[in-house]
Amino acid sequence: MRVSSLVGCFLGVAGTVSGLDFEMLRQKVLGGVSFGNSLSSKIKKLPDYFNMHSSYADSLSSQGIPNIKKTTAWSKVSKMSELEGYSMRIKKPKLCVGEDETSYSGYLDISDKSHFFFWFFEAKSKKKDAPIILWVNGGPGCSSLLGLFMELGPCRINVSGDGTIPNDFGWNQDAHVVFLDQPTNVGFSYGESRSSSFAAGKDVYAFIQLLYSSFPEYANSKLHVFGESYGGHYVPAIAKAIFDKNNELAAVSNKPSKLRRVPLESIGIGNGLVDPLEQYKYFGQMACNSTYPPVLSQRQCDNIDSYYPTCAKLIEACYKYENRYACVPPSYYCNNNMLSSYYQEGLNPYDVRAKCADGGLCYSEITAISKFLNDPKVIDEVGSSVNSYESCSSKVYQDFLLSGDWMKPYMRELPQLLESGIRVLVYAGDADWICNWYGNKAFSLKLEWSGKEEFNLAKDTQWKGSSIVSKMPFDSFAGEHRTFGPLTFLRIFEAGHMVPYDQPEHSLDMINRWINNQSF
Repeated sequence: MRVSSLVGCFLGVAGTVSGLDFEMLRQKVLGGVSFGNSLSSKIKKLPDYFNMHSSYADSLSSQGIPNIKKTTAWSKVSKMSELEGYSMRIKKPKLCVGEDETSYSGYLDISDKSHFFFWFFEAKSKKKDAPIILWVNGGPGCSSLLGLFMELGPCRINVSGDGTIPNDFGWNQDAHVVFLDQPTNVGFSYGESRSSSFAAGKDVYAFIQLLYSSFPEYANSKLHVFGESYGGHYVPAIAKAIFDKNNELAAVSNKPSKLRRVPLESIGIGNGLVDPLEQYKYFGQMACNSTYPPVLSQRQCDNIDSYYPTCAKLIEACYKYENRYACVPPSYYCNNNMLSSYYQEGLNPYDVRAKCADGGLCYSEITAISKFLNDPKVIDEVGSSVNSYESCSSKVYQDFLLSGDWMKPYMRELPQLLESGIRVLVYAGDADWICNWYGNKAFSLKLEWSGKEEFNLAKDTQWKGSSIVSKMPFDSFAGEHRTFGPLTFLRIFEAGHMVPYDQPEHSLDMINRWINNQSF
């Protein structure tokens, strides 16, 4: 069963979604412009194009809160009086690490209501002041453990899904890396639902505070928040929560508090959905006129482009009002009309160089990861409080979609970060179609901040990259970058939606340069 079949059920009868009257929205938002067949009773079914892990029902859960296990032996439980109702449960699993390496897993608990699973890996360099990288996957509704076992963790899933193999290019070489399943009901997390990236961001802020409190040895570690795909929503929202709370603490600095200023050094967004109004322009170009051979006919690409004017008008209304009545309609209209022709060709939306293999899953690792994390021994070892693992949650996906979160303008949170000196890395594999590098570069150029003119005038510079093994530059270029002040856009050659998956050595070189504030 395809996920599109599940997502199609999100629509109610006669053009309504959970009480939303699309005829009323058509009149109020568009002034009478027709949505067309995409919002009629014959609506095309919408797959989650923005994270491959939601592509098919095999990796989705339509359930609410899962069955809860009664007991787990925790090595540590910590609380903070300033965060009433918040606590952290911690244990030390031996999976995915070498004999002399350490990892921690557990939960951030918000009273009895919400519980966020995390898995923390110490830097192999053994430097306690090594920076911390917080990683979140997208969806919305997909587990960050997919990023762990498929992309940048210290181990990767094996082909059969019954174990792991070391990843020589894991990002925890020179940094502590923590993978967080968020929002609630994603992966091993469970509890009351969240339906917006901003609400999820506030929970992540509490997690970060408790992380530093529970591990005082990392007090001098600076924080870098990274994510990909729908992480283009999550990461700015998390950064905003940190930025605002840091300012609140500064305003009452004369009062004693155990809360600390979170040392947010930078954020990174990989092939993210950040500014839909700008990014939706480039689907036709990426399919027919990119640096790779065309994957659709020019007629198909022209048809995609023909829907953009109405799509843009809908998104502009969402940007103006930022509520569900203005923001749900463009999610359906734009995705159904602009993405369906590509999907119907059986192409891999995360890599224009390939078709979907493994029966449509595109990547066989997804099935293998699910098999591994549903092994009762693995569930016990990591301390999961739930009896099963799902790669992605259709319930979370639905909640976010129907809240209007999908089309909201999260790029608006970036200028204040840049103005305060927090570095921002926007990186994109140039073979991705769905969150392609054209759109990511375009929104980066349009960001309204004091360095906008200089950033636009800056030149794209070739990035050769260096081998992690030999420490010597590669013979060919790894990509190109544009930098001014705290903002960098980096295009990675020959990589799709998941840069660490396609170019593991280049991605490690990228992150090591970034966290050490070295040029590309």
